[in-house]
Amino acid sequence: MSDFVGLRIVTPADVKALARPAVDAETLTAAARIVSDVRTGGEAALRGYAERFDALAPDAPLLLDRAALKAAWDALPADQQALLERTRDRIEFFAEAQRGALVDLTVEIEGGRAGHTVSPVERAGCYAPGGRFPLPSSVLMTAVTARVAGVSHVIVASPRPAPVTLAAAYIAGADALLPCGGAQAIAALAHGAGPVPACDVIVGPGNRWVTAAKQLVAGSVGIDMLAGPSELVVLATADANADPETIAADLLGQAEHDPDALPILVTTDAALPARVNAALARQLDTLPTADTARPAVAQGFAVVCADVDAAIAVCDALAPEHLEVLMPDAERHLRRFKHYGGLFLGHGAAEVLGDYGAGPNHVLPTGGTARVTGGLSVFTFLRVRTWLAMDTPAPLARDAAALARLEGLEAHARSAEKRLPE
Repeated sequence: MSDFVGLRIVTPADVKALARPAVDAETLTAAARIVSDVRTGGEAALRGYAERFDALAPDAPLLLDRAALKAAWDALPADQQALLERTRDRIEFFAEAQRGALVDLTVEIEGGRAGHTVSPVERAGCYAPGGRFPLPSSVLMTAVTARVAGVSHVIVASPRPAPVTLAAAYIAGADALLPCGGAQAIAALAHGAGPVPACDVIVGPGNRWVTAAKQLVAGSVGIDMLAGPSELVVLATADANADPETIAADLLGQAEHDPDALPILVTTDAALPARVNAALARQLDTLPTADTARPAVAQGFAVVCADVDAAIAVCDALAPEHLEVLMPDAERHLRRFKHYGGLFLGHGAAEVLGDYGAGPNHVLPTGGTARVTGGLSVFTFLRVRTWLAMDTPAPLARDAAALARLEGLEAHARSAEKRLPE
């Protein structure tokens, strides 16, 4: 415990100054070179980077097809197959409910009808990290959701894919897997490279190289969000639910993702941070992933607030990826929180249950971007497009012509007037 550095105490006024950009300038510059190389050099450039950074063998395929994914699935032990199937089913169930909430629309308007249609994109690229740990859960979260949305062609990308990652891609319904990562994988999914088709939307969490590349290709393709290192805010009030051992375990569940992960405690109990730090020190001593979690804990912090109102205001200022609320009647406070990626209400709703397939997606906004966007969902893969049909356009055409002349656009006015009766 001698080298333990726990959560530092900061004031509510300090919180906004602690915000971190999704991508640093140096990484963005370096990623831009990779993206440009793959865009112009295609398959040869992608293979060069994949051999250099992803340990891809020179004669290895750039795409693993359904047969290769099925072979990995067939080789998986039965208990692991069943686990992946149960997780897939929960994700699928929630995604189908979301899809059912958005339907085609037709309304009567003056002179005709208008409406919208809801349709999926054609191709989706789903990224799943594969650095420190294989993440089959991210494969399921992204690819299953794309399939439920109705996407017809789904490509998963993951560097150094473990057999369980390949198996997850199979059970999620992916068409193929690109065994590459980083900026080179995102560039290939965005622009196409050899057998890798250009996608319409690219989704999924990743490291700073993935995030930088997504920022660079956004506009050429759709992206879900710019996701940085993982974040967890635990809001705990001074009551029986504020168990320091549980809080420490939850914070370490995020800290072990990445040394840059950010564990945060917000509390109305001035004595709780010290108790949580003591629990963190004890648990780190026996945690196999402590080498990753320790530096994350060292950059984390605790905020002591005067009351619940002040604590909620701090949580909103942080707009965290994950917000876990450990307070009595937590669901009663649901609509008081304005900004978060995923909200976990009450002692039983551990954030880890969201990570591993309770239903809602675990690909969530970080770095305060929850103020402007939500997490990955079927809506990410859908296009809501409007249509118009007019039987008697004259009343609208007269107004359209008048407005056009107010703006000095005579050709617009004349076009509208072509719809007037002779």
